Order: sequence, then C-alpha cells, then structure tokens
Amino acid sequence: MLTSLSIKNFALIEDAHLQLKDQFTIITGETGAGKSILLGALSLLLGKRADLSAIRNPEKKCVVEGTFQIESYDLQSLFDTYDIDYEPQTIIRREILPSGKSRAFINDTPATLQKLAVLGNQLVDIHSQHDTLFIGDSDYQFQVIDALAGNKDLLEQYQNSYKKYQQLLQQLKELNEAQKEAAATYNYNLFLLNELKEIDLKVGMQEDLESQYQELNNVEELKENLSASAHYLQKEEIGGIASLQEVKNRIAALENYGDQYKSLSERIQSVLIELEDMAVEIESLENNVEADPETLAFVNDKLQQLYSLQKKHHIDSVEELLQLQEGLTEKVATSENAEEEIATFNKKIESAKAEIQKIAKKIYNNRKKVIPQFQNSVEKILTQVGMPDAQLKVELDHTSNFTAKGLDTIEWKLAANKGASFNDIKKAASGGELSRITLAIKSILANYSKLPTIIFDEIDTGVSGDIAQKMAVIMNNMGKEMQVISITHLPQIAAKGSHHFKVYKQTENEVTKTNISLLDKNQRIEELAEMLGGKEKSASAIAHAKELLN
Repeated sequence: MLTSLSIKNFALIEDAHLQLKDQFTIITGETGAGKSILLGALSLLLGKRADLSAIRNPEKKCVVEGTFQIESYDLQSLFDTYDIDYEPQTIIRREILPSGKSRAFINDTPATLQKLAVLGNQLVDIHSQHDTLFIGDSDYQFQVIDALAGNKDLLEQYQNSYKKYQQLLQQLKELNEAQKEAAATYNYNLFLLNELKEIDLKVGMQEDLESQYQELNNVEELKENLSASAHYLQKEEIGGIASLQEVKNRIAALENYGDQYKSLSERIQSVLIELEDMAVEIESLENNVEADPETLAFVNDKLQQLYSLQKKHHIDSVEELLQLQEGLTEKVATSENAEEEIATFNKKIESAKAEIQKIAKKIYNNRKKVIPQFQNSVEKILTQVGMPDAQLKVELDHTSNFTAKGLDTIEWKLAANKGASFNDIKKAASGGELSRITLAIKSILANYSKLPTIIFDEIDTGVSGDIAQKMAVIMNNMGKEMQVISITHLPQIAAKGSHHFKVYKQTENEVTKTNISLLDKNQRIEELAEMLGGKEKSASAIAHAKELLN
C-alpha cells in the first residue's frame, strides 16, 4: 500500500507530505483547490510522461516520491524479471529538472518509464470520473471476468500459443510469396542453373585451364628451349655438367691443402648433383611435350564458356559463379519443394491451432462458470445503492475467431428498471448509475485481486444523499481488504472515511499555493459542516456533520 507521498515544486504545491494509512481514506477540498494535482503527481510515479509546465518554480527541480509497503503482494518475481532491486518498503521517485529532463528511480536505482508503469500497475488502481465509460469496453469486461475466473495462467499460456500461431501464419505467408515469385521465374532460373552445372564449376579451375591452354598453345617454343637447355647441360666437351665435373676434379686434388678446399669441393659436388637432376627433368619435360590439338580446342572452349558466363552475370571469378549457382539452386528448390514445405507448415499450423482451441475452451468454461455468481453479486450491491430492480446480463459466446483474449465475444447488458429490456450497458445506464455499477464491480474485484491501493476520483458523480452514503459503506468495507482512497465532494462519503485529508489553497505574499492537511475529529466536523451548508457552517450543519461522523 501507499504509506507516504512527498511532492515538491509541482503545480500549485510548493512542498507537501502525506502520511497515508490503510483502510478508507478521504480527500476533500473545494473545486479548484488542487485535488487533481495529487493524482497528477501520483501518476508521475506510475509512469506518466512529465510535463515541464507542471513545475511550480521553473528554476528548481520538481520531485515526487512515494513509499509503498509491498511485502504482502508477491512482487519479488516481477522485480527479478525487470532487474529491479526488491525492497519490502519500495520507494519510487520522479524528478523533473528545469531543463525539462525527467529521471525516475526505484529504490534509488535509475528506471525507465516502462518499468514504472509495469510496477505501478501492480501497486495502484486510479479510477477517475471518466473511467466509468470503460465499463462498456470488451477488454475491460474480459479483464473483470478473467480476474474472477482465475484465468491468469491460462491466458498467459494462450498468449504464448497465440503468438507462435501468428508467427507460423506469417512464415507461411512469406513462404507462399517466395513460392509465387520462384514459380514466376522457375524456368529461367532452371536454365541458368543448368548452364552453370554444365561447366562443372570448381574452385581454381580457371587458373588450371589458363595454365593448360598456355602450355598446349606453345608446344614448339617449349620443345625448342627445353632441347637447347638439355644440349648445353649435357654436351660432352663444353656442356655445363662436363665443365663442372672438370672443376670438381681439380678442386678435389687440393683437399689435402686445407679444409677450405675440402668444403669447396663438397659444394661443387652438390651443385653437380643438382645439375644432373635438372638435366634429367628437362629431358623428361621435353619428351612429354606433345602437340594435342583436340585437348587444346577442348580447353579453349571451356575457357571461352567460362569467360562468357562471367561476362553474362557481370562477375569476375569462379567463386562468384559458384555463389550464383548456390542461390539459383535454392530458388529452384523452393519452387520444386514448395508443395511439400507448405504442407509441412500447414500441419504445424493445424497443430498450433488445436492447442490454442484447447486452452481457449478452458478459458471459456472458467468464464462461463463465474458469470452467474458475478451477475448476482453485482445486482445485490446495486440493490444496496438504490438500484433494486437493475439486472445485469453477461453474454459470452464461444466462436472460431482467434483474438488476443481467446475465442470468445463478450457483452454486458443492463436492464436498469423493472420491465426494461436489456441493452448495452453504456446505453442503458445514466452517469450516476454507471458510477454505482463501477463501484459494485470494483468492490467485487477487491475480494479476488491483490491490488494494494485503489483510488476513486469522484466516483460519486451523479449521486447524492442516501445513495452516496450506501456507496460510502461499500468503499469502507473494501477498505477492510485493501487501501481505499476516495476524492469526493459528498459529505455522506467523506464521513465514512477512517482518515480525512483536506486540500486547500492559501495566498501568501500574493502567491497562491496548495496545502494538504490531515484533519482531526473536530476539524472533520468543521469540514463536513462546510460541505453540507457552506462557509457559514450553521448549527444544524454542524449537528448533521456530527451525526454523519457517528
């Protein structure tokens, strides 16, 4: 629950601090005194975007800080999910700097507005006077029924399955589009692919073919030079080998005259062996070089085919042609295997659909089960607040259409008076009646949800007198289960509060500011008398105020 609220430099509030308690708290004040400022400040703690114009003194920063006692509300997992430090007494703070920059903190750790909104949704439910219109919204109606039905876990399962189902549908759509595109170009892509396959592309083949072509195309030059080289190495009188052999013999004769001659002789011997090997290899190469017009023509054709493909596809290498071939293979396979792949996807979709339907049926059964009790509970409370003949009918239908809420449609209908026909609840109820219906629903939800704090902002709009007093009794009863705060103009409701704050404006040094104070019993009597009879506070108004308090 909210245990304290500190507001500095916000709107008309210079510095205010509220110590709040459990049960039923009342906030009153004249129109324009600044009651809505409290909600505006609290909304900042719940993730609302900051407005620079809300700063009272533009040269100072605005600070709003709230302390929440949360140890009884099982929020540890939520803190873990959003990587927030958990504290049983959690402090949320918002700062608006004069520059317009806004900062948020949870337990002194910087936090995003999203985190504030998620956490705030678990801490406080603010019901403004305009929220009664939500009662006709199907999302809100599902939210109420699902809370009573205990569908939280099932809805999470449904949402996860529904998300997977939508992803499969999207993938199938993309597959169909790809198949359609592939089918349109299938014949052309197949022709290009076969053209590439025909040449049997391999990494390095271009270099090998070009080398082979150069050799086959220059046979005469190769044989002439190889033959001459062998001749100059092996000629008996002046050949390189014979000459080097003579040099070796002469140096070998000097080996006994020093190690340097022996070393030189060994080196010459090594060179001689290498020359002899070279001569044998040259002779072998010469013998293997033969003119082969057919192979030359084949290699030339292969190269021209390769060059032609590279030019056709505007690329420069075999590696790029291989990449192109891989892409064309995928496109052709997409078209050729489309039916099988689409059939596989359809099976997955049908399986996912069956799973969703199974979960949705459980959700529907749970909803259906609690509706009679919900209708009776609402009608019972409406009887207490002056609508004894009102009847609520919740129409729930199970369909085949998937939505984020399941396979159901829902509509709340109301017959406000005896003999009246059922109609959409927004059309069948007046503003005052919608306020009472909303209060009835909130009071029922209080028994099911673990929401620490609920704030009613003038939920008494459109009602007065005895009805207001009965609504106050309901809110007071709700306060036994949770913290209830009501901003009200009606003394009948104000008198039922366990604690009573007054919001008022004061002018000091020609500057107006809003103050908030906790009223004691005598001050409450004065405030109620003023609400009943105006500033004069007649004796009868004071007596009436005492009677209301008692």
